[in-house]
Order: sequence, then structure tokens, then C-alpha cells
Amino acid sequence: MKKVFGILALCMMILSSCQTKQTEKNFIEENTDFAAKQISLEFKKMDSLGVVLNPRTLHNDGTVRYNKPALWTSGFFPGSLWYLYELTGEDLWKQRAEKLTKTIEQMQYSTRTHDVGFVIYCSFGNGYRLAHIPEYKQIIINAANSLTTRFRPHIGCIQSWSAKKGWQAKRGWQCPVIIDNMMNLELLFEASKLSGDNTYRDIAVKHADLTIKNHYRKDYSSYHVVDYDSVNGEMRSGCTAQGFADHSAWARGQAWGLYGYTMCYRETKDPKYLDQAKHIASFILNHPRLPKDLVPYWDFDCTDANKNYRDASAAAVTTSALYELSTYVEGEEAEKLKGAADKILESLASPSYRAELGANHNFLLMHSVGSIPHNNEVDVPLNYADYYFLEALVRKRAIEKL
Repeated sequence: MKKVFGILALCMMILSSCQTKQTEKNFIEENTDFAAKQISLEFKKMDSLGVVLNPRTLHNDGTVRYNKPALWTSGFFPGSLWYLYELTGEDLWKQRAEKLTKTIEQMQYSTRTHDVGFVIYCSFGNGYRLAHIPEYKQIIINAANSLTTRFRPHIGCIQSWSAKKGWQAKRGWQCPVIIDNMMNLELLFEASKLSGDNTYRDIAVKHADLTIKNHYRKDYSSYHVVDYDSVNGEMRSGCTAQGFADHSAWARGQAWGLYGYTMCYRETKDPKYLDQAKHIASFILNHPRLPKDLVPYWDFDCTDANKNYRDASAAAVTTSALYELSTYVEGEEAEKLKGAADKILESLASPSYRAELGANHNFLLMHSVGSIPHNNEVDVPLNYADYYFLEALVRKRAIEKL
């Protein structure tokens, strides 16, 4: 009799596991189907106008703001198309991805922005990974060469912004470095693997190490901006540009750091990067101001109730990073990280954040924040929120092997 009950219990466990996998499969399939239909509406608009468009966000008047190649966000929409190709396996999305990726090819030679990593890796990087298009390899290496021109050897980091003109010059900075820059290191790691030249990798490691030293506070929150003396290389200040205050924890900045150090551990297997990522994840997930649905306000320390907007883009970056981080730890720790990622993704896929089909100007997610201090892109869709939402779906499916 005990044997019979044991067999029944095992059968129930197997059935429950199968039901869970089916539920997760349905979740991924439903969100993939929605994304494919929603973005197809954007291509229908392109076809009717006879132009190729690269949507970024909305203007203050509610009209769509499209990317020019030089904008730091120009690689995300092509990257989203590559993820749809990966999620669906449909050649149509490969064709569309190649078409949009081609429009930003010139950015491989741009030395004016540290965000050449975002632009080229999210588009050409994903394209090379998925389609093995030969010419993409050299474009990635060329872009890495462009990025290395911004490396300051006497400081040990890649300079983010020029401080000689524009609003940055008014801040009195000499060599400003932003936490966002952690995301652009992936391009350098990839270039080393493709070229066999470890120069790119060495620069990425130096930048990551200096960022740990100077960007992070004792509680593992991060400054948005650290300014360095352009002559002696010393840290001059820790401050913000897009956050609530110099001392605050700008939500997307925390997500950039989590993602960046998780990626650095993947590429180097250096345990200090894994430890850093785990500490950042703990700061985010255990923060007393993190809402119950785990979609953060735009800044963890914002005290102005009238400006306490949610930031779906920070949540999307965080959930994608948590999925990857969960694969580098074991047992209960892995379960907690993946469980948090699942909860964030479920929140983003809910009607509270995911648009209705045909609405939201064909973007997938609502309620993201670009920069409240600049009154720019406040409570709007952002193409990088959509990109990391799709990436999270890809990573969730890979972990669960659905």
C-alpha cells in the first residue's frame, strides 16, 4: 500500500511540474504573440508611409519620437526585432531586423559617445549571435575600437560625456563617468572574443573595477555620475544627472549596475563581480520603498509625491539581469532571484504596464521615465523598456527550457 501511495505522490509531482511548465510556456507564448502583433502594426505604418522608422519614445505633445542613428537609443528597436526572431523563429523578423540594423551601421565609427556599445551590441551583436552574418563581426570590432578612444588610461575608465559643451559643461565636470557605462562593456568583451585581442577585455575590466571602487556606497547603491580630475585622475565628486539627488539611488542606474556586473561575471568568472551583482540585487529587492509589484519608482529616494512615477524600464532591465544572475548561484538563492524576476515580469505583462493591442503608439510597455530633472520622457513608453522586456522573455524561456 505504501508503494502505491508513493507512486501516486510521484505522479502528482510530475503532473504539477508539467502544469507549471505549461503555464510558463503559455505566458511566454502569449507575450511573444502580443509583441509580434503590436510591433507588426508599426511596420504596417512604415509600409503605408514608405519609410523606415526607428521608434524611441513620445514627445511632450504625445507624438512619436523616432531615433536618428546617433541617438544612444537607436540600437534597441533593431535589437527587439532580433529578439522576436529568436522567440518566434519566423524569418520575417530576421528580415525586418536586418533592415533596421542596416540603418545604424555608420555608428560603428562614432567616437563621440560611450553608448556605441548600446547602439551596436544590441543590434549587430544580437544579429551576429543569431544569424552569423559575416560582416557584422567586423562592425562589432570597429565599434569597440571607437569606444576605446574614450578610455582614459591615467584614470582607468571610459569617459561618458564630453564636459566641454552643452548642459554637461554647466555642471563643472572634467571627466564624468555614469553608471550606465557598465552596459557598454559587453561590446568590449565580445570584441576580444571575436578578434583574439585582449586589449578590449582589459579596458572593460579596468573600468568595472574602478566603478566598484568609486560609484558604490556602503549599502551597494550607486551614484549616477562620478566626476574625475582630468589631470591627476582622482575622484572629484559623486553626483547625479537624472536622479532625484546626488545622494539618491536612481532606479535605472541601480539596474544598469546589476546587469553590468552580472555580465562581467559571465565574461570573466571573477567572483568579485558575482558578489557585487548579488549585493546590488539585495539592495534593490529589499529596499523599503520598492512597491509590492516590484516595479520601482524612478528613484528609490524620491520624496516628492507629485513626481513619484514608476519606471518600467528599470524593472525590465532588473528582471533580465536577475534571470541571468539566478543561473550563477544555486539552491534557495537561485530560486529567490528567479522568483523575483518572474514576479517583475508578470507585473510588466499585466494591464498595469503592458499596453493594449494597437494602443501606446505600438510600444509594448507603458510608464517609463527618461529624465525627470530634465522634464524629458516622463511617464511614457521607451524602446529600451521593450527591448529588455523581450530579452527577459528569452532568458526565462532558456532557463525553463520550454
